[in-house]
Amino acid sequence: MALTYKQKFNKKYGFEKNKAHSLKEIAKLTGYKLSNIRKIFQKGKGAFFSAGPSRPNMTASSWAYGRVYASVSKGSKSAKIDKDLLF
Repeated sequence: MALTYKQKFNKKYGFEKNKAHSLKEIAKLTGYKLSNIRKIFQKGKGAFFSAGPSRPNMTASSWAYGRVYASVSKGSKSAKIDKDLLF
């Protein structure tokens, strides 16, 4: 089974596979501005409300965190969409 973006992030930074991080922690670890990480998070929440959940039990926050992890991983469609925020 393929790793999720959160799991890839945790592997890269030496954390347990399913450890959750705050936006502040993600910004500190990656070196990206917290304000930009928050913008990506808000875009993720907006995407959830416009498209709806793709999996059972998914929430707007879980969708938004997924987008943040994908964006900082730079290996996804989200990373390409949000690249203007990651500098």
